[in-house]
Amino acid sequence: GEVPGNVLNQFSMDEYNGNFRIATTTGNWRETSLNHLYVLDENLEISGSVEDLAKGERIYSTRFLGDRAYMVTFKQVDPLFVIDLSDAKNPEVLGYLKVTGYSSYLHPYDENTIIGVGMEANEQGRTAGMKIAVFDVSDVNNPVEKSKYEFEKGSYSDSLYEHKAFLFDKSRELLVIPVQTYDYSNYNNNWQGAYVFKINLDEISLKGKITHQENFTKNQYGYVEFDYTKQIQRSLFMDNILYTVSQSKIKANDLETVDEINSLDLGYEEDYYPYYEGGIAI
Repeated sequence: GEVPGNVLNQFSMDEYNGNFRIATTTGNWRETSLNHLYVLDENLEISGSVEDLAKGERIYSTRFLGDRAYMVTFKQVDPLFVIDLSDAKNPEVLGYLKVTGYSSYLHPYDENTIIGVGMEANEQGRTAGMKIAVFDVSDVNNPVEKSKYEFEKGSYSDSLYEHKAFLFDKSRELLVIPVQTYDYSNYNNNWQGAYVFKINLDEISLKGKITHQENFTKNQYGYVEFDYTKQIQRSLFMDNILYTVSQSKIKANDLETVDEINSLDLGYEEDYYPYYEGGIAI
């Protein structure tokens, strides 16, 4: 089948009950862009669609969960669309929520709740720091932002675009994501590691932080730099121990107190991001 229009960004795709679902943005972003969701049958012919959502915005994330889809678009504020896909031939928008910022990764908390990881922004669409939000979609016509955690300005996480960097366990009320923070007014405050959160239907609170880079060094320009071999990339837990993994280290921390128990140096010293001077790595 052929999806109409010029594709502006990558597709978000899913297969369910013999149907192929796809969400995409078409047009010229910030001018004529439109957002669509199509349902294709086994012959890849379009059997149903929801088209022309949020003109001038583009899709930042889509999550297909059975008979529903959740779609986030962004330009200035963040519409979270709840789309009913129970009738493949007649999908429809049930409701939407507009809040500042956007979610670039959506993860199910339970059948009526979604966790979003993204960026906060002001009313004009200027992004600030990261944001984690919990959305209640039990009333599909009126989704609600239940709670949120806002990071400081100049923050980033691989979990914005890599679901493997997102560790969540509902029964333990646990959420762990890697985080980098940048202080452009004082580079000595730069930090990288992982944030460990308590998360439930009522709150998102920071339990503690874990880092593999205790000491920062300055480059030839006097700026404090990250050691990317010590950037935490994955986390996991076994029993009551939380493990964080970077290229050069593994750390074990208590899952409840986040106190460090032990660490293992993997002996990896190569920096993937060397500095160049005159075309020569230094």
